[in-house]
Amino acid sequence: MIRINLLPYREREKKEDLTRQIVIIVITLVVFLLVIGSFQLYLSISTSSLEKNIKLQEEELARLTKTIGDIEQYKLNKSTLERKLAIINNLEENRLAPVMMLDELSLLVPVKDVWLDKISERGSEITIDGMARNNIAVAHFMKNLSGANFVKTVDLLATREKEISGMKLQQFVISCVKKKAP
Repeated sequence: MIRINLLPYREREKKEDLTRQIVIIVITLVVFLLVIGSFQLYLSISTSSLEKNIKLQEEELARLTKTIGDIEQYKLNKSTLERKLAIINNLEENRLAPVMMLDELSLLVPVKDVWLDKISERGSEITIDGMARNNIAVAHFMKNLSGANFVKTVDLLATREKEISGMKLQQFVISCVKKKAP
């Protein structure tokens, strides 16, 4: 005799299969969502950390930029101060040079033969205007000048005879080039 099982076992297996597949899909979906959520959380934490790092670096950059500006200002002030000190030192070194030059010049002038009217200095050139009794006194004065410590060259620019109070005198203009200070 044939037995027929009228119980729906195939349908029950299909339902169990379907249920199993739904559970697997749900578990897979949950695992996928957990992986995506953890990845999103990791990216969010990393982004936040990087933004804090960028903010700290920008603050450090601003502080260093200010420091660099201060250093540049210091260098500018230092160079200005060094230039001023160099000028002061140059003036201090040459402070007595004109006095010493005039003192030596007064010793070189022949007494009672030569009178100086004007002495002018422009750069390294000295121009001397004066009067002398005769051309010999002018030549003697020029010879004395050429032996002076502060004179490099002596040139007679002009000489002419001029009568003053009935006496004939020689008016002269002499140009001298100064030696470089040691």
